[in-house]
Amino acid sequence: MHSHLFRRTVATTAGALLALGGTAACAQDGGDGSADDATVGVVAAFYPLQFLAERIGGDAVTVNGLAPPGAEPHDLELSPRQVGEVSDADLVVYLSGFQPAVDAAVEQEAGDHAFDVVEVEPLLDATDGGHSHDHDGADEHPEEDGHGSEEEPGHEDEADHAEETGAKDPHLWLDPTRFATVGDALAERLAAVDPDHAADYTERAAALRTELAALDTEYTGRLADCERREIITSHAAFGYLAVRYQLDQIAITGLSPEDEPTPQRLAEVIEEAREHQATTIFFETLVSPSVAETIADETGAETAVLDPIEGLQPDADGDYFSVMHNNLNNLTAALGCS
Repeated sequence: MHSHLFRRTVATTAGALLALGGTAACAQDGGDGSADDATVGVVAAFYPLQFLAERIGGDAVTVNGLAPPGAEPHDLELSPRQVGEVSDADLVVYLSGFQPAVDAAVEQEAGDHAFDVVEVEPLLDATDGGHSHDHDGADEHPEEDGHGSEEEPGHEDEADHAEETGAKDPHLWLDPTRFATVGDALAERLAAVDPDHAADYTERAAALRTELAALDTEYTGRLADCERREIITSHAAFGYLAVRYQLDQIAITGLSPEDEPTPQRLAEVIEEAREHQATTIFFETLVSPSVAETIADETGAETAVLDPIEGLQPDADGDYFSVMHNNLNNLTAALGCS
């Protein structure tokens, strides 16, 4: 149907030939999970991009995610098989700067069949949405709909903590409006790869944009009238959410969820939690809650999940929308929203 769809390479090593022979029966009936020649083969670097590709591509695409469920995607290492998938795919959807191993594989193997989200939606500075910034990052994404944020007083010690100068926050999918923009661009790129299904991709992207707009409206409404607007998070993943909905992120660590806070930083966050009468310290599903629990114990607060949706748990039965709704419920409870 489309000769360019899902490139096939011929294995030349004896080990690869044995592997092909061992899986021939499964491949004949599609049991290996690979794309067939009639679908567009898409490789997605991590869950939110996989979600987009599946929703917009529908049954015209076969999507392989590089980050397995339950894995923290920042420091993902690729196997030779996964590098081969990057090379063979019709389209690789990734976010440059987020996963160094994926960046390297794309540079070496993807050629002209890579779709970099950063080229569609510029990233905010790592400290945007935090307690120490001046919201300059909002200029990168005009807030013509009235969701701009007011300037916050400076807290330079927290700025030093947040991230090194020039670092960018990749978590743009936590702003549904930005996520919709990426979806529209992905539909255009899929249409270029597979013109026969262009109308279908456009239609599914429009339907997804409608759902994301409804989610944005729900967030805006339910977070409009709250007793407090500070969210204490385990790492600085919620800048887009904070900028969009005029919240104030106080992050325990910077962009990497694996970083350990210094004793000084712990003391600062405990002081901030008391100052703002925080009732909840947020932790994430893919990292240990121990630091959040320590701060909660010191301040008399509770802990709750605020999920940056970098990946799903292996046994999760939800998706991007269900996690975003769970996040909203936890935020409204923690912030005392009416």
